[in-house]
Amino acid sequence: MALTKEEDIQMMLVCKTHLGTRNIEFNMKRYVFRRTADGIHIIHLGKSWEKAMVAARAIVAIENPADIIVASQRPYGSRAVLKFSQYTGAQALAGRWMPGTLTNQITTKYLEPRLLIVTDPRMDSQAVKEAAYANIPVIALCDTDSPLEHVDIAIPGNNKGKESIALLYWLLAREVQYLRGTLNRANGWE
Repeated sequence: MALTKEEDIQMMLVCKTHLGTRNIEFNMKRYVFRRTADGIHIIHLGKSWEKAMVAARAIVAIENPADIIVASQRPYGSRAVLKFSQYTGAQALAGRWMPGTLTNQITTKYLEPRLLIVTDPRMDSQAVKEAAYANIPVIALCDTDSPLEHVDIAIPGNNKGKESIALLYWLLAREVQYLRGTLNRANGWE
């Protein structure tokens, strides 16, 4: 059972959460540990873990879990989003984001969430833009090349790899369940 920060960071290393891209967005420089010889930026996993814990506290602060939308247009993020919403009670929107979901009241898919979680702010830019129009806070899994405009809590990590996305959502879901009291920290969670 991964109960400590060190064990979580070990899992992040195994899942290659620390690997960034060759490009870097200037706002993401504070989360970069160093750059390898071939130009790939390495993400500071201690900061990633801390931001994941901050994000979990923000998620728990919302009384009704159904008021949280978890969106992912990335194929690798779809299953992680569905599993996260299954364990936390959030609404999952995997696949294509329907424009106007947060802004156009006439549509049948109109939603008024209290929080939006996205897998990649570049791929899910429409969702982030609409959340900014509707004053909805955004939590995003951000790689080194992700734009941070309208993102309130950025969780730095590799959002291109299947295992990395899954692990970040697993850490978030586990911490949310710990903070809500549905899981006991002594027992752990598979």
